[in-house]
Amino acid sequence: MAAANGPTAGEYIGHHLTHWQNKPMSGVIDFSVYNLDSIFWAVTLGVIGSLFLWLAARKATAGVPGRFQAAVEILVEMVDSQAKGIIHNAQSRKLVAPMALTVFVWIFMMNAMDMLPVDFLPKVWEAIYGAAGHDPHHAYMRVVPTADLSTTLGLSVSVLVMCVFYNIKVKGAGGWIHELFTAPFGNHPILWPVNFVMQMIEFAAKTVSHGMRLFGNMYAGELVFMLIALMGGTAALSLSGVLLPIGQIIAGSIWAIFHILIITLQAFIFMMLTLVYIGQAHDHH
Repeated sequence: MAAANGPTAGEYIGHHLTHWQNKPMSGVIDFSVYNLDSIFWAVTLGVIGSLFLWLAARKATAGVPGRFQAAVEILVEMVDSQAKGIIHNAQSRKLVAPMALTVFVWIFMMNAMDMLPVDFLPKVWEAIYGAAGHDPHHAYMRVVPTADLSTTLGLSVSVLVMCVFYNIKVKGAGGWIHELFTAPFGNHPILWPVNFVMQMIEFAAKTVSHGMRLFGNMYAGELVFMLIALMGGTAALSLSGVLLPIGQIIAGSIWAIFHILIITLQAFIFMMLTLVYIGQAHDHH
């Protein structure tokens, strides 16, 4: 249902799920089209996260830590202990552990954008877009980068590149190629094609599932917040709408509290899988 001059529920959700892009898509798959909103928010939050970690390192003292330093130390120790349990190469951990910490903080911040009021930043963008002389109804802005499949797959492909790097670094190019053709079924020439295909399937499956897991959870969370927001619009059109705003507040509060767990858990899972996959690259078969 919708007001006489307002969007329908489908139009409302469709508008919020449309990306701000550099140009209209010309086909089903068009690699020349970029989701500018995902890029903007991912880069912005990456800079903020890096600044957060830099400030923590800059303010660190050997004495009694403040609450900010204590919180960051707990986070660093948690990531470091996980890295030590998975990656036994101390030299590799000098790069992998800080990278895992960065991944956790960055993804957590991108996920946390889902906690903002669903209409707040899109309405701000519509006002800016309209002030620039454009039609505000075509001002698209999605503010949760991890609810964009291109972002999460980009992150998982980056992890794949790191896995390839460590496979070559630890085993050597020849050793890794030998492993691609001899694991998991053995070193018989007849099994070489089967082994290679299985290895490629494993790399592809890990990469796709790594990105899809994060995307699916955050996309679903974003959609639920939109459905809850629609309750307020429905209240204005219903005779029984007196109870809907109360229901909206209750449902929104419950889902927000539950979603805090999802936001943190998904960042942790992505970080852990990153460590596991890079750790597997250190194992010889």
